[in-house]
Amino acid sequence: VQLVESGGGSVQTGGSLRLSCAYSGFTFEEYGIAWFRQAPGKEREVVSWISGSDGATSYANSVQGRFTISSDNTKNMVYLQMNSLKPEDTGVYYCTMGIVSSVEVTWFDTWGQGTQVTVSS
Repeated sequence: VQLVESGGGSVQTGGSLRLSCAYSGFTFEEYGIAWFRQAPGKEREVVSWISGSDGATSYANSVQGRFTISSDNTKNMVYLQMNSLKPEDTGVYYCTMGIVSSVEVTWFDTWGQGTQVTVSS
């Protein structure tokens, strides 16, 4: 299993970025992929996830309405479109894979190198 994040950068408040997660080594339709972020001095937190089986999505309250997760199965890619960025969105963003079902959401301890997002005020 391999997950490679890209697309981070530095933007001002209100700006936008699109993160990409290139995945390989597993069948996406049997799992889900999530975006996590880790701000300095804080624990890693889930931002959004998408189910590979039915495309269901979920968002943290803090990003609901501003971020959109999507997938392109033909390219083995998952994206996170981030709009109306705020300084509190600053952190290293990681993608990971896991089990997503009606009774369970469990993320595996498999991480890429992450991509830095910095939002200045």
